[in-house]
Amino acid sequence: MFSAATSYYGGPMQSHALSAFDLRHSLNSYYNKTSRHVFSCKARSLTQFSCGGSSSDQEIVIAMGSNVGDRVSTFDRALQMMKSSGVNITRHACLYETAPAYVIDQPRFLNSAVRGMTKLGPHELLKKLKEIEKDIGRTGGIRYGPRPIDLDILLYGNSQIDSETLIVPHERIHERPFVLAPLIDLLGTSCDGGTETSWHSLSKCSGGFFESWNKLGGESIIGTEGIKRVLPVGNRLLDWCEKTLVMGILNLTPDSFSDGGKFQQVEAAIAQAKLLISQGADIIDIGAQSTRPFAKRLSPNDELERLVPVLDEITKIPEMEGKLLSVDTFYAEVASEAVKRGVHMINDVSGGKLDPRILKVAAELGVPYVVMHMRGDPSTMQSEQNLHYDDLCREVASELYTQVREAELSGIPLWRIVLDPGIGFSKKSEDSAELVSGLKSIRREVGKMSIGASHVPILLGVSRKSFLGEICNLANPDERDPATAVAVTAGVLLGANIVRVHNVGYGAVVAKLGDKFRKKMET
Repeated sequence: MFSAATSYYGGPMQSHALSAFDLRHSLNSYYNKTSRHVFSCKARSLTQFSCGGSSSDQEIVIAMGSNVGDRVSTFDRALQMMKSSGVNITRHACLYETAPAYVIDQPRFLNSAVRGMTKLGPHELLKKLKEIEKDIGRTGGIRYGPRPIDLDILLYGNSQIDSETLIVPHERIHERPFVLAPLIDLLGTSCDGGTETSWHSLSKCSGGFFESWNKLGGESIIGTEGIKRVLPVGNRLLDWCEKTLVMGILNLTPDSFSDGGKFQQVEAAIAQAKLLISQGADIIDIGAQSTRPFAKRLSPNDELERLVPVLDEITKIPEMEGKLLSVDTFYAEVASEAVKRGVHMINDVSGGKLDPRILKVAAELGVPYVVMHMRGDPSTMQSEQNLHYDDLCREVASELYTQVREAELSGIPLWRIVLDPGIGFSKKSEDSAELVSGLKSIRREVGKMSIGASHVPILLGVSRKSFLGEICNLANPDERDPATAVAVTAGVLLGANIVRVHNVGYGAVVAKLGDKFRKKMET
């Protein structure tokens, strides 16, 4: 769910996120196994590890903050500079827009955090981060005042460091929601020992950082004016708990299952785009390649030949003002060209499996990336092997998260990822119905692997799908709009944030009602 906020520079911006994970009891049983390494850099007899380089990789967490200039671009630049300075980033937190703390008369902040590995010693790492801050443009200024970038070491291995220049864990973690929220994102819910148990043992609470987060309000404070999760898209920050976003489908194909052949001509496609917008579409999702079962695959050049003429015209129409464009493609070349021509996000039905190069391209382009679950490709996805599940929601969540990890390691921050369970793709009819009703279960399963990933937006594509036809005995896809409306309503109530539909008139109405009912149910 999204509300159009203002720009990266500030302004109004909760998710159908899981409630905060309170693992105090499971954590307590592990603390007696955890050792703390305390390094005091005030003493002269220091180890090389504590104040210099490290011979082995150390797992770290670095907090990021910015409230001056183009905050999102600043974060992108800081990530690249950290990577070049010896930090291998492995996980990203969500992105938060937060009210300023301590000094309140200043612009709103963006905050996040990253988890990674480094051979740099703690003070060497601190020096590198200060150099990055300086290169980006940070100067002295007032304490807690405006800054283009702020990079803080929250955690360093299982070390506790107390020196004149560095304190780890960061001494103010426990009082700062804008620090704790991203930190919690970077943790899993398993406490079977290792780094995360060590980190929790360094906190000031018996229940670790989860207890600290709960004491500040946990998930109940997300979506308030103090702190909101946001998705950077175009030049805006979108809050995906305020309003369900409606994505209108524009197929430029002759063979799509529902409306193939209707909008192949540029004039017809533009007329349809205008209609979708007039009916309430927030996003127009343009696809030039059919992904229906057993569809013949086009080459990237053939796909672009269909796509480019429409893109060149649709970006000119005044109705697109304030709206977003998405490209439905799994090819890196197509995604790159589409974004160059004004597209704001990439919707990949394969989640990077059919053309792995698209992950690097999406990272470089800096646009949101939809990771959809599918086994095989459109020609093989309905095979007996690909249709077999022992535990549908758990397996879909696990396979989706594997794709999310590939995306993150390719450089796509978690704050630009959207999940799609892939209704109708490698699914029997009963599976598709189960996935709609199991959206909350999918979030919980993802949360066991990454709390942050369980908070990202979910896109639901049920429109006119065959499972609706089988349930309602409707052979003609055009007759399935009422059934689509019911499925969309259920999806919104259960956690969908973006709904992809052919009939936007129906979709916009049921999304609005679904939002209303959901908020009533939550109060």
